[in-house]
Amino acid sequence: MNNIYQSILNNSQIGKKMFGVLIDPDKQNNSGLLKTIEVCNTSEVDYFFVGGSIITKGDLKKTVKFIKENSSKPVIIFPGSPDQIAKEADAILFLSLISGRNPEYLIGSQVIAAPLIKKTKLEVISTGYLLVDCGTTTTAIYVSDTNPIPYEKSEIAATTALAGEYLGLKLTYIDGGSGAKKCISTAMIAATKNNISGPLIIGGGIRTPQAAKEIYNAGADIIIVGNGAEQNRNLIQEIAEMKVRYNDLQNSVLNKN
Repeated sequence: MNNIYQSILNNSQIGKKMFGVLIDPDKQNNSGLLKTIEVCNTSEVDYFFVGGSIITKGDLKKTVKFIKENSSKPVIIFPGSPDQIAKEADAILFLSLISGRNPEYLIGSQVIAAPLIKKTKLEVISTGYLLVDCGTTTTAIYVSDTNPIPYEKSEIAATTALAGEYLGLKLTYIDGGSGAKKCISTAMIAATKNNISGPLIIGGGIRTPQAAKEIYNAGADIIIVGNGAEQNRNLIQEIAEMKVRYNDLQNSVLNKN
């Protein structure tokens, strides 16, 4: 079953934009998480993503279970390590950090995680993951011990994503990481989208609906908001409303043509 990936792919092919909220188990308590879930439930949020580069205090499995108990929206694991697996989720991004050259994150961790995932019913979505320098050394950059793609090097991101697609990776995820000072540049997003045929996910540093709109305009199919939503839950509803208006406008233009 590839229901979630197929849905993402179908939406991408017709130009319908999607929105996901990233939940870091380390930064949650039940009362705060419930408030976030309630905002997502009443907004046009498409997916919950759950995971973190390092989880020291939180519990990924309990977090996923809590979300599933309080929402019908799909939950996708965005793992930072091989042990971030929860059978209660709907899908997992099977990430390969193709922007780096650390074999542990290219294939090593995946070998460890594969037999554990096989024991579950999780939908597995192979994903090429690219880290970009967005103004700070994020936890993901530090933990992975890899050099991020320089912010202005759009061609490196585009050719790396294409190589990942040729290797069979179904999704491309370009990320500035948690705490990114700025968003992925629209030039990099456009160059990458023009170079690949599959769906493109963009995350990191998105703190306003206007920034999200510009990222959609550049070619992103899904935007992910984490830190911004943690600091301001209203941002979830604001971006969701912008996404709906954006899709409605695109549909209107297509119908006229």
